[in-house]
Amino acid sequence: MKEVKIPYIEQLRPAEMDNAVQQLLEYGAVLFVDEVNWPDAFPYAPETKVCVAHSEEYLFILYNVRGLQLRALALEDHQSVWEDSCVEFFCRVPDSARYMNFEANCVGAMTSSRRISKKEDVHKLLPDEMSQIRRWTSCQPQRIEEQDGEFVWQVALAIPLSLIFRRPLVFPEILEANFYKCADKTRYPHFVSWNPISLPAPNFHCPQFFGRMVLL
Repeated sequence: MKEVKIPYIEQLRPAEMDNAVQQLLEYGAVLFVDEVNWPDAFPYAPETKVCVAHSEEYLFILYNVRGLQLRALALEDHQSVWEDSCVEFFCRVPDSARYMNFEANCVGAMTSSRRISKKEDVHKLLPDEMSQIRRWTSCQPQRIEEQDGEFVWQVALAIPLSLIFRRPLVFPEILEANFYKCADKTRYPHFVSWNPISLPAPNFHCPQFFGRMVLL
């Protein structure tokens, strides 16, 4: 199991995402989404670096991607963003029966839910909860039919810690988590993770393979 220590950065503000991106690049913990879990069927792995930090109230995640193809057909929340050029963060509080998935395509459309498994007891976040997740992207917020070529793009999320913990926070706090890169419906479908997954077929809904995050 991989472990990463997540620094506290006091000046991070969800209302100032441009500044937050620079802070994350300079001071955030860095990890790489580079585990090719199913190399025979899905060998492609775009370069994906993640910078992570937190404030008192938010977890900030910046994805930096360099890869082939760019697609964003989902423009509304809770659409099939995983079929597009997509980045994902799954997490759970230790000993919790439920985990959360936060999935965003390259233009910032998202889906997120609380669940026990991929199909069991799934509760999508309500519109007022989704609106609390601040988003920043380097791509224009518009539909992108799949484009050929190599692209560099970024997505940053500011996720309220209250959505995850639902209790008063006393740092350091622990999260079990994994970070993913996928694009199910592009010319180069891929299913890459930070922590390795030992399953016979692509499946990100597997908390047993989460790594460990320590929020300092």
